Amino acid sequence: MFRVWLALDPQLPLAEVGPAARRAEALGADVVTVADMAHDGLLAAAAAAQATARVAVATSALVCFARSPMTVAVAAWDLQAASRGRFRLGLGPLVAPILTQKYGTPWHPPAPRMREYVAALRAIFACWQDDAPAAFEGRYYRFTRQQAYNKPPRIEHPEIPIHLGAIGPRMTALAGELASGILMHPTNASRRFALERLQPELARGAARARRGRRDVEVVANPLCATGRTREAVARRREEHRRLLATLLSTPSYWPSLALLGREELGPALRQLARAGRWEEMPGLLGDELLDALVPCAPLAELPARLREEYAGAADAIALALPLDAADDAPLAAAIAELRGPAT
Repeated sequence: MFRVWLALDPQLPLAEVGPAARRAEALGADVVTVADMAHDGLLAAAAAAQATARVAVATSALVCFARSPMTVAVAAWDLQAASRGRFRLGLGPLVAPILTQKYGTPWHPPAPRMREYVAALRAIFACWQDDAPAAFEGRYYRFTRQQAYNKPPRIEHPEIPIHLGAIGPRMTALAGELASGILMHPTNASRRFALERLQPELARGAARARRGRRDVEVVANPLCATGRTREAVARRREEHRRLLATLLSTPSYWPSLALLGREELGPALRQLARAGRWEEMPGLLGDELLDALVPCAPLAELPARLREEYAGAADAIALALPLDAADDAPLAAAIAELRGPAT
């Protein structure tokens, strides 16, 4: 049995987020996720929360280091209140070149910075809910002032779940130590990676805080090739080959390549990317590598394929909400099967 997260299209205009979130809720998802990429993830989460009544709403990986913990805390507090306790705050460190070149934010080692960021958020929440003093001082962030006249009111559900997007051992262990969940990256979401790399580091971090493995939800987030027909699956598989070729040109996403004995592929893709030879990159990803990283199956066969891949390796599976609503009925059936007992 798996919980099912449904991700909305990152390119979806804000005006379309609400209807898409209602679709995800009607399909039986446990969590609907919004990205923080082409559009603001916090605004999208607000639109999704206001349009739904049951499903949890999560930022899949908010670019937190480009935002003050205080501004994120204010938004998360409002979202938790407005959704009546259905909001989940997902945070991600982002790779250094995008953080520094796109967001103009200085880079610092991400795991220590994330530890402090989460601690600052929780100190702010405690100040608002429990009247704890505004007295957080760390290396990267300080929170030492909260005037009474603009202090947010207490809310009914002050425990806001925080999950982390993580690949490396330090961030993974940190998720085990202090987060409610970990969202695997699509480049490193295979069964083998979950069992051999993620779970040992997660357990190491959990042990530091005297937590157990079940205290942290592991969310597999693969690039899944599916559809109503095998032709649709094949088309989607090739789309994922092109996307993976781009993603795997970034060194932060190379752990799965090392695990699969394909260490040479990352630098080769990086060299082509730097030369602007994007069209040549997908050809370097052979079918064997694609089979290891991209679960493929028609929607009718998808639950069996995902159980084979993730039984014992993950607690939840993130899938994409289809662009074509004609896929909704078979997807709803697949979600119901994934959430129910395996047969």
